[in-house]
Amino acid sequence: MFAKGDFIVYGRTGICEVTDISTIKMDGVSSDKLYYILCPCHEKGGRIFTPVDNSKVVMRKVISKDEAAKLVGQIPEIETLWIANEKMREAQYKESMRTCDCTEWIKIIKTLYLRRKQRIAQGKKITATDERYLKQAEGNLYSELSIALGVPEQDMESYITEHIESGKKTV
Repeated sequence: MFAKGDFIVYGRTGICEVTDISTIKMDGVSSDKLYYILCPCHEKGGRIFTPVDNSKVVMRKVISKDEAAKLVGQIPEIETLWIANEKMREAQYKESMRTCDCTEWIKIIKTLYLRRKQRIAQGKKITATDERYLKQAEGNLYSELSIALGVPEQDMESYITEHIESGKKTV
């Protein structure tokens, strides 16, 4: 169970803060069922009510500073998701996003960076599908790492690039 003030990953919504844990008064809802009241970090004024025992949506605590630093150091070794068939590739991206796993998001980002480079070399643009999944994966990864490492989200890409290029340990 999460505590009030925890930052969690809530499915495709992304990072949310647990602002309260309580019952809700609503017709058809058990008065003793506990709910998390979540505030999405990228949606000012937004609120989500989800049962504490919700098993349909991935909910997990944001990774720790040490886990984030270790993950950034491992980025060069993380494999890509190279799939030639367009439909199968999109299905793999969708499944990887659904896992809410940072390593899966990195796989998508690395794959799509390479794919964009390859397409530009051929005189083509990145596809709309690739662009959409790249933005989703970057948004999810950067927002989680930002909270874990205390680095502003807009600086996360350069932070990662610096640490990979310098080979420094990030702690």
